[in-house]
Amino acid sequence: MLGRTANGLYWMFRYIERAENIARLVDAGMRVSLTRSGGGDEDWDGVLQSAGAHEEFLEHHEKVTSADAIDYMLRDKSNPSSVMSCIEYGRNNARMVRTALTRETWEATNEFWIELKNLLGRKVKAAELPQIIDVIKHRAGLVRGAFHGSMLRNDLYNFSRIGTFIERADNTARILDVKYYVLLPAAAQVGSSLDNAQWESILRSVSAHRSYGWVYDAEYKPANIADFLILNGRMPRSLAYCYEKIVSNLGHLSEDYGERHKAHDTADAIKATLQKTTINRVMDQGLHEFLELFVNRNAQLGQEITDGYRFYQ
Repeated sequence: MLGRTANGLYWMFRYIERAENIARLVDAGMRVSLTRSGGGDEDWDGVLQSAGAHEEFLEHHEKVTSADAIDYMLRDKSNPSSVMSCIEYGRNNARMVRTALTRETWEATNEFWIELKNLLGRKVKAAELPQIIDVIKHRAGLVRGAFHGSMLRNDLYNFSRIGTFIERADNTARILDVKYYVLLPAAAQVGSSLDNAQWESILRSVSAHRSYGWVYDAEYKPANIADFLILNGRMPRSLAYCYEKIVSNLGHLSEDYGERHKAHDTADAIKATLQKTTINRVMDQGLHEFLELFVNRNAQLGQEITDGYRFYQ
Protein backbone atom coordinates (compact mmCIF):
# COMPACT_ATOMS: atom_id res chain seq x y z
CA MET A 1 0.00 0.00 0.00
CA LEU A 2 1.20 3.53 -0.73
CA GLY A 3 2.23 5.41 2.40
CA ARG A 4 -0.14 8.27 1.65
CA THR A 5 -3.09 5.84 1.47
CA ALA A 6 -2.15 4.36 4.84
CA ASN A 7 -1.74 7.89 6.16
CA GLY A 8 -5.16 8.95 4.86
CA LEU A 9 -6.95 6.01 6.45
CA TYR A 10 -5.07 6.27 9.73
CA TRP A 11 -5.80 9.98 10.09
CA MET A 12 -9.35 9.76 8.79
CA PHE A 13 -10.22 7.52 11.71
CA ARG A 14 -8.11 9.44 14.21
CA TYR A 15 -10.00 12.62 13.33
CA ILE A 16 -13.42 10.97 13.50
CA GLU A 17 -12.55 9.46 16.87
CA ARG A 18 -11.14 12.80 18.02
CA ALA A 19 -14.31 14.64 17.05
CA GLU A 20 -16.36 12.30 19.23
CA ASN A 21 -13.77 12.45 22.00
CA ILE A 22 -13.74 16.25 22.10
CA ALA A 23 -17.53 16.17 22.30
CA ARG A 24 -17.23 13.72 25.21
CA LEU A 25 -14.71 15.99 26.90
CA VAL A 26 -17.13 18.93 26.57
CA ASP A 27 -19.84 16.67 27.97
CA ALA A 28 -17.60 15.76 30.92
CA GLY A 29 -16.89 19.44 31.59
CA MET A 30 -20.57 20.32 31.36
CA ARG A 31 -21.62 17.52 33.71
CA VAL A 32 -18.91 18.29 36.26
CA SER A 33 -19.74 22.00 36.10
CA LEU A 34 -23.38 21.23 36.88
CA THR A 35 -22.39 19.41 40.07
CA ARG A 36 -20.70 22.52 41.44
CA SER A 37 -22.58 25.08 43.48
CA GLY A 38 -22.66 27.91 41.00
CA GLY A 39 -20.69 25.95 38.37
CA GLY A 40 -17.83 28.38 37.71
CA ASP A 41 -15.85 29.06 34.57
CA GLU A 42 -12.75 27.62 36.24
CA ASP A 43 -14.05 24.15 35.39
CA TRP A 44 -13.53 24.91 31.70
CA ASP A 45 -9.97 26.00 32.31
CA GLY A 46 -9.32 22.40 33.36
CA VAL A 47 -11.16 20.93 30.38
CA LEU A 48 -9.09 23.02 27.97
CA GLN A 49 -5.90 21.90 29.71
CA SER A 50 -6.82 18.26 29.35
CA ALA A 51 -7.69 18.77 25.68
CA GLY A 52 -4.25 20.25 25.18
CA ALA A 53 -5.84 23.48 23.95
CA HIS A 54 -5.42 25.85 26.88
CA GLU A 55 -2.50 27.92 25.57
CA GLU A 56 -3.98 28.20 22.09
CA PHE A 57 -7.33 29.25 23.53
CA LEU A 58 -5.72 32.10 25.47
CA GLU A 59 -4.10 33.35 22.26
CA HIS A 60 -7.63 34.16 21.03
CA HIS A 61 -9.41 35.03 24.32
CA GLU A 62 -8.48 37.16 27.31
CA LYS A 63 -9.96 34.75 29.86
CA VAL A 64 -11.72 31.41 30.04
CA THR A 65 -15.51 31.39 30.10
CA SER A 66 -17.77 28.40 29.66
CA ALA A 67 -19.43 29.82 26.51
CA ASP A 68 -16.13 30.63 24.81
CA ALA A 69 -14.53 27.33 25.80
CA ILE A 70 -17.46 25.31 24.45
CA ASP A 71 -17.50 27.31 21.22
CA TYR A 72 -13.73 26.91 20.82
CA MET A 73 -13.88 23.14 21.32
CA LEU A 74 -16.94 22.53 19.15
CA ARG A 75 -16.80 24.87 16.18
CA ASP A 76 -13.87 27.29 16.14
CA LYS A 77 -11.98 26.87 12.84
CA SER A 78 -8.83 28.36 14.42
CA ASN A 79 -8.72 25.33 16.73
CA PRO A 80 -7.40 22.34 14.72
CA SER A 81 -8.90 19.95 17.29
CA SER A 82 -12.40 21.44 17.41
CA VAL A 83 -15.14 19.01 16.48
CA MET A 84 -15.88 20.88 13.25
CA SER A 85 -12.21 21.01 12.27
CA CYS A 86 -11.80 17.30 12.97
CA ILE A 87 -14.82 16.36 10.86
CA GLU A 88 -13.53 18.44 7.96
CA TYR A 89 -10.06 16.92 8.22
CA GLY A 90 -11.56 13.44 8.52
CA ARG A 91 -13.75 13.96 5.48
CA ASN A 92 -10.84 15.39 3.48
CA ASN A 93 -8.77 12.32 4.28
CA ALA A 94 -11.70 10.07 3.38
CA ARG A 95 -12.07 11.84 0.04
CA MET A 96 -8.34 11.42 -0.60
CA VAL A 97 -8.61 7.63 -0.10
CA ARG A 98 -12.14 7.32 -1.48
CA THR A 99 -11.30 4.25 -3.61
CA ALA A 100 -9.98 2.44 -0.50
CA LEU A 101 -13.32 2.84 1.31
CA THR A 102 -16.64 1.10 0.84
CA ARG A 103 -19.56 3.21 -0.35
CA GLU A 104 -21.27 2.82 3.04
CA THR A 105 -18.25 4.18 4.91
CA TRP A 106 -17.84 7.18 2.62
CA GLU A 107 -21.54 8.06 2.75
CA ALA A 108 -21.65 7.85 6.56
CA THR A 109 -18.60 10.14 6.76
CA ASN A 110 -19.99 12.65 4.27
CA GLU A 111 -23.38 12.75 6.02
CA PHE A 112 -21.61 13.34 9.34
CA TRP A 113 -19.89 16.39 7.84
CA ILE A 114 -23.10 17.74 6.26
CA GLU A 115 -25.12 17.49 9.48
CA LEU A 116 -22.37 19.03 11.61
CA LYS A 117 -21.99 21.96 9.20
CA ASN A 118 -25.67 22.73 9.77
CA LEU A 119 -25.66 22.19 13.54
CA LEU A 120 -22.44 24.11 14.18
CA GLY A 121 -23.03 26.89 11.69
CA ARG A 122 -23.75 29.23 14.58
CA LYS A 123 -22.82 29.48 18.23
CA VAL A 124 -24.37 26.68 20.29
CA LYS A 125 -26.87 27.63 22.98
CA ALA A 126 -26.46 25.94 26.36
CA ALA A 127 -29.86 24.27 26.06
CA GLU A 128 -28.85 22.72 22.70
CA LEU A 129 -25.54 21.31 23.90
CA PRO A 130 -26.71 17.86 25.12
CA GLN A 131 -28.55 17.20 21.85
CA ILE A 132 -25.58 18.25 19.71
CA ILE A 133 -23.20 16.07 21.71
CA ASP A 134 -25.56 13.13 21.20
CA VAL A 135 -25.65 13.78 17.44
CA ILE A 136 -21.84 13.82 17.28
CA LYS A 137 -21.58 10.52 19.18
CA HIS A 138 -24.34 8.97 17.09
CA ARG A 139 -22.82 10.01 13.76
CA ALA A 140 -19.34 8.85 14.76
CA GLY A 141 -20.87 5.50 15.72
CA LEU A 142 -22.54 5.23 12.30
CA VAL A 143 -19.20 5.76 10.55
CA ARG A 144 -17.54 3.08 12.66
CA GLY A 145 -20.47 0.72 12.19
CA ALA A 146 -20.52 1.16 8.40
CA PHE A 147 -16.76 0.63 8.27
CA HIS A 148 -16.74 -2.38 10.58
CA GLY A 149 -19.61 -4.04 8.76
CA SER A 150 -18.40 -3.57 5.20
CA MET A 151 -14.59 -3.43 5.04
CA LEU A 152 -12.31 -6.28 4.10
CA ARG A 153 -10.02 -7.27 6.99
CA ASN A 154 -6.76 -6.32 5.27
CA ASP A 155 -4.06 -3.68 5.74
CA LEU A 156 -6.60 -0.92 4.99
CA TYR A 157 -8.65 -2.12 7.93
CA ASN A 158 -5.65 -2.44 10.23
CA PHE A 159 -4.33 1.08 9.66
CA SER A 160 -7.81 2.48 10.25
CA ARG A 161 -8.27 0.58 13.49
CA ILE A 162 -4.84 1.56 14.79
CA GLY A 163 -5.72 5.22 14.24
CA THR A 164 -9.00 4.77 16.09
CA PHE A 165 -7.49 3.14 19.17
CA ILE A 166 -4.45 5.39 19.51
CA GLU A 167 -6.82 8.36 19.52
CA ARG A 168 -9.26 6.66 21.90
CA ALA A 169 -6.54 5.75 24.39
CA ASP A 170 -5.35 9.35 24.40
CA ASN A 171 -8.88 10.56 25.04
CA THR A 172 -9.63 8.17 27.91
CA ALA A 173 -6.43 9.21 29.66
CA ARG A 174 -7.29 12.90 29.22
CA ILE A 175 -10.90 12.58 30.41
CA LEU A 176 -9.79 10.67 33.50
CA ASP A 177 -7.19 13.36 34.12
CA VAL A 178 -9.87 16.09 33.92
CA LYS A 179 -11.58 14.65 36.96
CA TYR A 180 -8.73 13.46 39.08
CA TYR A 181 -6.13 16.14 38.61
CA VAL A 182 -7.87 19.32 37.57
CA LEU A 183 -11.53 19.48 38.49
CA LEU A 184 -11.71 18.07 42.00
CA PRO A 185 -12.06 21.22 44.16
CA ALA A 186 -10.27 20.00 47.29
CA ALA A 187 -8.88 16.86 48.86
CA ALA A 188 -11.42 17.22 51.67
CA GLN A 189 -14.22 16.50 49.19
CA VAL A 190 -12.91 13.09 48.12
CA GLY A 191 -15.68 10.60 48.81
CA SER A 192 -18.32 13.29 49.29
CA SER A 193 -21.61 13.44 47.41
CA LEU A 194 -20.05 16.09 45.16
CA ASP A 195 -17.08 13.84 44.44
CA ASN A 196 -19.38 10.90 43.64
CA ALA A 197 -21.51 13.01 41.30
CA GLN A 198 -18.40 14.09 39.41
CA TRP A 199 -17.14 10.53 39.06
CA GLU A 200 -20.55 9.44 37.79
CA SER A 201 -20.41 12.24 35.22
CA ILE A 202 -17.01 11.07 33.99
CA LEU A 203 -18.24 7.49 33.64
CA ARG A 204 -21.27 8.66 31.67
CA SER A 205 -19.09 10.75 29.37
CA VAL A 206 -17.20 7.63 28.25
CA SER A 207 -20.35 5.46 28.10
CA ALA A 208 -19.08 3.42 31.04
CA HIS A 209 -21.65 4.18 33.75
CA ARG A 210 -23.76 1.05 33.40
CA SER A 211 -20.88 -1.33 32.67
CA TYR A 212 -18.99 0.02 35.70
CA GLY A 213 -22.04 -0.79 37.82
CA TRP A 214 -21.99 -4.39 36.58
CA VAL A 215 -18.40 -4.78 37.78
CA TYR A 216 -18.38 -2.68 40.97
CA ASP A 217 -22.05 -2.48 41.98
CA ALA A 218 -22.04 1.28 41.27
CA GLU A 219 -19.86 2.11 44.28
CA TYR A 220 -17.88 5.18 43.22
CA LYS A 221 -14.34 4.73 44.48
CA PRO A 222 -11.53 6.59 42.70
CA ALA A 223 -9.25 3.54 42.62
CA ASN A 224 -12.00 1.34 41.17
CA ILE A 225 -12.89 3.86 38.49
CA ALA A 226 -9.25 4.37 37.56
CA ASP A 227 -8.81 0.59 37.44
CA PHE A 228 -11.85 0.25 35.18
CA LEU A 229 -10.76 2.95 32.71
CA ILE A 230 -7.07 2.03 32.69
CA LEU A 231 -6.61 -1.69 33.30
CA ASN A 232 -9.93 -3.47 32.60
CA GLY A 233 -9.39 -5.24 29.27
CA ARG A 234 -13.11 -5.81 28.76
CA MET A 235 -14.03 -2.12 28.82
CA PRO A 236 -13.86 -0.87 25.19
CA ARG A 237 -12.56 2.59 26.09
CA SER A 238 -9.98 1.47 28.63
CA LEU A 239 -6.27 1.91 27.95
CA ALA A 240 -5.72 -1.85 28.25
CA TYR A 241 -8.45 -2.64 25.69
CA CYS A 242 -7.11 -0.05 23.24
CA TYR A 243 -3.61 -1.48 23.42
CA GLU A 244 -4.84 -5.03 23.00
CA LYS A 245 -6.34 -3.91 19.68
CA ILE A 246 -3.34 -1.78 18.64
CA VAL A 247 -0.91 -4.65 19.20
CA SER A 248 -3.24 -7.05 17.38
CA ASN A 249 -3.61 -4.82 14.32
CA LEU A 250 0.12 -4.05 14.21
CA GLY A 251 0.70 -7.81 14.36
CA HIS A 252 -1.48 -8.32 11.29
CA LEU A 253 0.50 -5.64 9.44
CA SER A 254 3.73 -7.38 10.41
CA GLU A 255 2.40 -10.62 8.95
CA ASP A 256 1.16 -8.91 5.77
CA TYR A 257 4.41 -7.04 5.10
CA GLY A 258 6.89 -9.50 6.61
CA GLU A 259 8.64 -6.88 8.74
CA ARG A 260 8.54 -5.28 12.16
CA HIS A 261 9.28 -1.68 13.09
CA LYS A 262 10.17 0.20 16.25
CA ALA A 263 6.44 0.86 16.69
CA HIS A 264 5.81 -2.85 17.30
CA ASP A 265 8.25 -2.93 20.22
CA THR A 266 6.85 0.28 21.71
CA ALA A 267 3.26 -0.98 21.48
CA ASP A 268 4.27 -4.33 23.03
CA ALA A 269 6.01 -2.51 25.89
CA ILE A 270 3.01 -0.27 26.62
CA LYS A 271 0.66 -3.25 26.53
CA ALA A 272 2.96 -5.19 28.88
CA THR A 273 3.03 -2.26 31.32
CA LEU A 274 -0.76 -2.15 31.39
CA GLN A 275 -0.97 -5.92 31.89
CA LYS A 276 1.63 -6.17 34.65
CA THR A 277 0.81 -3.14 36.78
CA THR A 278 -1.91 -2.88 39.41
CA ILE A 279 -4.07 0.07 40.28
CA ASN A 280 -2.33 0.32 43.68
CA ARG A 281 0.99 0.82 41.91
CA VAL A 282 -0.58 3.42 39.63
CA MET A 283 -1.96 5.32 42.62
CA ASP A 284 1.36 5.09 44.46
CA GLN A 285 3.13 6.52 41.42
CA GLY A 286 0.48 9.23 41.18
CA LEU A 287 -2.45 8.94 38.80
CA HIS A 288 -1.74 12.23 37.05
CA GLU A 289 1.92 11.30 36.58
CA PHE A 290 0.96 7.87 35.22
CA LEU A 291 -1.54 9.37 32.78
CA GLU A 292 0.87 12.08 31.65
CA LEU A 293 3.55 9.47 30.91
CA PHE A 294 1.01 7.32 29.07
CA VAL A 295 -0.14 10.21 26.86
CA ASN A 296 3.48 10.93 25.92
CA ARG A 297 4.25 7.28 25.12
CA ASN A 298 1.05 6.99 23.12
CA ALA A 299 2.06 10.04 21.06
CA GLN A 300 5.52 8.53 20.57
CA LEU A 301 3.92 5.37 19.19
CA GLY A 302 1.87 7.41 16.72
CA GLN A 303 5.04 9.06 15.41
CA GLU A 304 6.83 5.71 15.13
CA ILE A 305 3.96 4.30 13.08
CA THR A 306 4.14 7.33 10.79
CA ASP A 307 7.89 6.87 10.33
CA GLY A 308 7.89 3.08 10.05
CA TYR A 309 5.20 2.91 7.39
CA ARG A 310 6.43 6.00 5.53
CA PHE A 311 3.09 7.77 5.65
CA TYR A 312 4.28 10.75 3.64
CA GLN A 313 5.78 8.89 0.70
